Amino acid sequence: MLTTLNTSYTDTRAADLAWALGREPLPALATLDLELAGAKLQLRLLGASHQVLLEEERGGCSETVACIAGSSAPLPLGVTQRVGDWEYEFAARVEVLSPGSFAGRAQELLALVSDHPHGLAGVFPGSPHAFTALLAQRHEGQVRWRTWHAYPQDGQLVATRTRVGVRVPAAAPPRPSQATSSPSGA
Repeated sequence: MLTTLNTSYTDTRAADLAWALGREPLPALATLDLELAGAKLQLRLLGASHQVLLEEERGGCSETVACIAGSSAPLPLGVTQRVGDWEYEFAARVEVLSPGSFAGRAQELLALVSDHPHGLAGVFPGSPHAFTALLAQRHEGQVRWRTWHAYPQDGQLVATRTRVGVRVPAAAPPRPSQATSSPSGA
């Protein structure tokens, strides 16, 4: 789903983004509600970037990547954390692209996400390449989502990947087998 966001472009630099886990829902400009094999997921476009809310029988999880008031911590490159019965993994990277490459990549990503049944993209006023996009899936018992935050004025594209899955308890070490000896030679 593709939408035009009727708001000013608040998070105007990749360096302004921060990450938070467990925040309450923030006011959203656009949302997409999904049900992925028992997991309820809400993709949310904020004026300041994105938020994903996940609800499952084991509990809930909230991820926010946005300009967060009072946060001075930069966007982490990676986070692995336990959330209740889940393992949560987050990774982010910033790509710096030339203007021509940026425009092509922006068009490619917007086409991918807007045509996908589990995708939500919002274009900000002023530039067709200023956007935030989210794409979700469920794979092998895990809920995963990817996001892209575009900053055409700097040629920066922030890409994130998140995976949330049930923690698998460590398997008990195998018990030594009891060797049976047979008399040699007979």
